[in-house]
Amino acid sequence: MAEQSERSHIDLNQLKAGGFIKELGKDLFSVRLRVPGGRMAVSCLKKIVEVAEKYGGEFVHLSVRQSIELVHVNFKHIGDVAEELGMVRQKVASCGARVRVPVACGGCEYNPKGLMDTQKSALEIDAKLFGTETGHHKFKVAFAGCSSDCPKSATNDVGFQGAVLPVLDKDACVGCGLCIKICPTEAWKAGKRGYTVRIGGKWGRNPLVGTLFATFLPEEKVADFISAVLAWYRKNSEGLGRIRLGDVIIRQGTEGLLSDLRNKFPQHAVEATIPPQVIDTQIGKRP
Repeated sequence: MAEQSERSHIDLNQLKAGGFIKELGKDLFSVRLRVPGGRMAVSCLKKIVEVAEKYGGEFVHLSVRQSIELVHVNFKHIGDVAEELGMVRQKVASCGARVRVPVACGGCEYNPKGLMDTQKSALEIDAKLFGTETGHHKFKVAFAGCSSDCPKSATNDVGFQGAVLPVLDKDACVGCGLCIKICPTEAWKAGKRGYTVRIGGKWGRNPLVGTLFATFLPEEKVADFISAVLAWYRKNSEGLGRIRLGDVIIRQGTEGLLSDLRNKFPQHAVEATIPPQVIDTQIGKRP
């Protein structure tokens, strides 16, 4: 009887905000784990398997944003799951109108094409900004190490993509023309490196592609940059209800946010840009 009374007072929204998502089955929940950058220690993975076998179903789900979800967890075991995962410092993710777990590729640690340490950036943002409330809607961040943009950074509220400015050593150049593929005399050197930053992307029913707001942003300025965008988003979304960053920019134009970023990051913010670009899904009508 006491258990029934407890269930009748369950706040599903609060549970979802904490990473416990109601399933179709009675008293069953999916538990979304916090996996910044999609990287997880093998020792932690072993514990997750143990917990999943003990409290979950016959499988786990790997989410689109690199999280692991334990499925079919009974409500009465939610506390046990969180406690046992805590033994290996594995935390549960969050949902709702707040900064979500950042997504990242492998970066430059082992990928020959990687230009930036995306894993380091993802861990830093997870530590500093994860769970920060926006007051309006979800806020997603992604890091890509090179121009391949495997994490699809431009479809996030703020997306970072590694870039490098090539510098030619004219004395080493022999005029062979092969520099398009690879320079055999190393005449081309890596100049400044940093992140290309696009803002305003999202997926869902009415997707947007984020547009260029900054170039060659150094990794040590990433957290401050996101914080500046968040502050602008909060201020300029007042009274607009549940609205994503990209839609606010479309409503108000790019100059307000861009001017703010130019003041704070004068060496990296671009002079001009265009609003987030609408993707025509050919289904329904954009509001």
